[in-house]
Amino acid sequence: MASIDSLVIIPTYNEKENIESIIRTVFSLEKEFDVLIVDDNSPDGTASIVRRLMDEFPNKLFMEERSGKLGLGTAYIHGFQWGLRRHYTYIFEMDADFSHNPNDLIRLYQACTTEGADMSVGSRYITGVNVVNWPMGRVLMSYYASAYVRIITRMKIRDTTAGFVCYHRKVLEAINLKKIKFIGYAFQIEMKYSAWHLGFQIKEVPIIFTDRTDGTSKMNKRIFKEAVFGVINLRWRGLTGRIKPVHIS
Repeated sequence: MASIDSLVIIPTYNEKENIESIIRTVFSLEKEFDVLIVDDNSPDGTASIVRRLMDEFPNKLFMEERSGKLGLGTAYIHGFQWGLRRHYTYIFEMDADFSHNPNDLIRLYQACTTEGADMSVGSRYITGVNVVNWPMGRVLMSYYASAYVRIITRMKIRDTTAGFVCYHRKVLEAINLKKIKFIGYAFQIEMKYSAWHLGFQIKEVPIIFTDRTDGTSKMNKRIFKEAVFGVINLRWRGLTGRIKPVHIS
């Protein structure tokens, strides 16, 4: 059994500039979290940094090393399955680059533990547009992409592509992770839609999203195209009853 109830999953690919700082910041919080790094064979030595830190943080910092760059969605699913096998109650998604403020992990946790949510989402758009260091074109693209997703799927979530999330384990147990189709940013939409479609309570927690200052963004046109056209397929699957619960504990 896990001695700590919460696991933070951080996927990495070439994050040597950020990885030590983000790990140390999470471990400095007043609430205890375990951290799982899912590294996709980063050529810049990210995994070597994590291995060194694992000696400093035994039984708190873990790493799964994969053979190559296999996609954000598959990294998280790998992490979800790892965490579920170890009986964590709350499992988090968070970026390595400080675009998500680690201090907000506690607010996401509280939304689930004290405010009745099954899943909480760190939202850039629930109280306006809270994004720092993005060019206006990218802000508009992200904001209207979320609006597009709401129109197609009928979800009430304002920030549908958000990647800062806390799941109660029962949500991940109910979603058929083997049937999740998308691997880029559409993965975030698919997970939220699946949880919403299965009737789970989702709460958005306002955050300030700060774009990375170190390292390189992983966004590209293929990932964006997957999100735009995948939403229609996602809605169709919901309407035709193809999104079904696996198990609810």
